[in-house]
Amino acid sequence: MKLFSKAQIYEGDKLTTERQKISSTELMERAGTQIFNWIHQRMQGAQVPIHVFCGIGNNGGDGLVLSRHLITHGYNVITYIVNCSDKRSKDFLINYDRVKNVTKEWPKMLSCSGDYSEILIEERDIIVDAVFGIGLNRPPNDWVQELFQKWRASKAFTLAVDIPSGLYTDKAVEDENTVAYAGYTLSFQSPKLVFFLPETAKYTIQWEVLDIGIDRDYLMQTETEVELISKFEVLPLYKPREKFSHKGDFGHAMILGGSYGKIGAVNLACRGAFSSGAGLVTAYVPQCGYHSLQTAIPEAMVITDRSEKQIEDINHGIEPTVIAIGVGLGSTSETAKTFEAFLKENKTPLVIDADGLNLLAKNKALLKLLPEQTILTPHPKELERLIGKWSDDFDKLDKVKKFSKKYKVIVLIKGAHSITVFDSKLYINTTGNPGMATAGSGDVLTGIISGLLAQGYSALSATIFGVYLHGKSADIALEDYGYQSLIASHIVETMGEAYIDLFKQPEQPQENHEQNEAQ
Repeated sequence: MKLFSKAQIYEGDKLTTERQKISSTELMERAGTQIFNWIHQRMQGAQVPIHVFCGIGNNGGDGLVLSRHLITHGYNVITYIVNCSDKRSKDFLINYDRVKNVTKEWPKMLSCSGDYSEILIEERDIIVDAVFGIGLNRPPNDWVQELFQKWRASKAFTLAVDIPSGLYTDKAVEDENTVAYAGYTLSFQSPKLVFFLPETAKYTIQWEVLDIGIDRDYLMQTETEVELISKFEVLPLYKPREKFSHKGDFGHAMILGGSYGKIGAVNLACRGAFSSGAGLVTAYVPQCGYHSLQTAIPEAMVITDRSEKQIEDINHGIEPTVIAIGVGLGSTSETAKTFEAFLKENKTPLVIDADGLNLLAKNKALLKLLPEQTILTPHPKELERLIGKWSDDFDKLDKVKKFSKKYKVIVLIKGAHSITVFDSKLYINTTGNPGMATAGSGDVLTGIISGLLAQGYSALSATIFGVYLHGKSADIALEDYGYQSLIASHIVETMGEAYIDLFKQPEQPQENHEQNEAQ
């Protein structure tokens, strides 16, 4: 799914009105009606008080369309105008008059005085936030912030229209008190990038996209810098197997790493590579890892370094399709020297994780030795060592994009919504859960990506697909183990189910023939 920028959303609205020969007021009617239909389908006329707070721009206009439909369908609705400016949009004014034409209870004007004593909101009520939309470019006034605090204090369920008020689409929030916290956000046509970033995702617990009929050609043909990755996006990447294929057709992944006490990381990465479909997997480890790997993973071949406890002289004599280096590697001076020597000679595609990343961060001149489209898979602290500190999530993304472009590498920013970055493009993953915050989970991912790369997937496809499968496998395992008891081995064990799930058809919800939607 494409995530459109603010400028692209405005352009889409403009082109839609031109190509479909409708007014901006009619497009606003569509948007507000879709919000109403969503609420009506779930409430079916229930008389819970609904407090609709409308700004004086187009987001407020959407809220007024909603209020009008709620009123005409008999809901218990109270409409407020958050009014502290003379700059009202044309479509807001049109819909303000329309609301006044269907009720004697005209919207309540909230002035800049900030006196909210007459606003009574109970915990069982519903708040609809239609104060600010995506056009906000500065923090709200103090009195609006106080209104947001009143909402939070009430503990009432808050539904945001398009985006929680006070949240920007393209920059960080300086003060969390300036943003409305939403239990649910109904976003028009596509979600917003800020729904997936660590610092701003907290402002909406859940989100859903509503189709408001933006021009299809525009949506299909417009390139975006951000894509949201789900089953629909990864299914076309899948490579089916021919009947007469053999193990040599699916590549040879080498997992190079391990040190005394950290051979388990190589074990998990090897299992990840096998589970994603690599035809052959070889582990290159210090001598202390030989017996444990031969016993634990009989499918894998094992080559040992001359050293007993760490990697000191990489000399394997084979030609793997891909090499994953870094898991459990350690960062001693001897290992650092052989790592540098390896990079100077290597021509094989690479996946670099863990201590491999730390060694790169200590000697950034080595970054110039990496083959194009090398895949780097840092967790937050490893990323910070590579690119430096960042001031906020947007600064982080900007730094990673510049880093990716400079060294022509793919960077996977691991997190709740892992983001694959290549050049200036972002690919946001949608699978995974907090149970993955456990030792070895990243080692499994390194193996999965390596296994896909070995099979002939491009570096970018291997990263995007691997992250999706890794998270989906963990989601499946979660059903049996829960967050606390999920371990990295479980993710490997359910990889087969993650593949099978690609081809499962989603269950269709039953139709509610009694639903009375606004036309």
